[in-house]
Amino acid sequence: MTETNAPRPPGPWDPRPEDVATAAAPTAADPVRAAEPPLDKGQNPVWAVLSTLLLGGFIWFVSGSWVIAVAAIWGLLVHEYGHVLAMNRLGMGPAKIYIIPFLGGVAKSQRLPQSEWHGVLVSLAGPAFGLLAAIPFFALFVGTGQGLWLLGAAVIALINLVNLAPAPPLDGSKALGPVLAHIHPMLERLAMIAMGVLVVWWGFTTGRWVLAAFLAIALIGHLRRGAWRPDGRPLSRRESVFSVGLFLTTAAACAGVGVAALMPLAEGSLPNAMTIAGSYLGIGR
Repeated sequence: MTETNAPRPPGPWDPRPEDVATAAAPTAADPVRAAEPPLDKGQNPVWAVLSTLLLGGFIWFVSGSWVIAVAAIWGLLVHEYGHVLAMNRLGMGPAKIYIIPFLGGVAKSQRLPQSEWHGVLVSLAGPAFGLLAAIPFFALFVGTGQGLWLLGAAVIALINLVNLAPAPPLDGSKALGPVLAHIHPMLERLAMIAMGVLVVWWGFTTGRWVLAAFLAIALIGHLRRGAWRPDGRPLSRRESVFSVGLFLTTAAACAGVGVAALMPLAEGSLPNAMTIAGSYLGIGR
């Protein structure tokens, strides 16, 4: 997920008002710099370590596997670092990573994207770059022959794939939201509400209580903010087409990595691999 500290009108890229630092009054010596908020110093290192341990311990408790816990934490960090790299490259940095106990992580920028196209690129950079985290787990499987490492790779693919769901505050809502708004603003709102309700329902019916509650709160907050578009140039028609193409390509890559990890466990059977994936997602049980 991604977030920003920029003091702009509320929208999907903006933090809550209480999280925004108050800008200093301009001075004659340096009016531009003085008008900007102080740079975010990032998460306190002690709290960052503690948050990571709490999150990892929670995943270990729920999954019963330390390999899955390590894979989830490693995958989360690489995913968020993908956002950070894109933010810094597109002039939104220096971006920072924050770990949220029991929930996940977020990459926070210093400035809003200059255009909705930049926002789309930042949103998709996390899931795309995050797939690289699966490489060490595939390598460990090749070296040891133990299938548990493949489950770690599958979890990493799942984290990135779920983040592509177009439900606030997941990355998919910021990647597809501008495209839907380009067609009609109401279409974006209706699509996000429908997907948000669906994801929350999935979380409650499959026992993902913490995730479901988090997404429900995020969806309500997203609706109450009112403005859905960040400042900056809106998507052009050509960029809308590219946005959908990049979204589908990233989703296909995430699904492909997940299937590649599960196929050996399913003895080369794609239906069995899909059954394993469905069991982890709580589908078809």
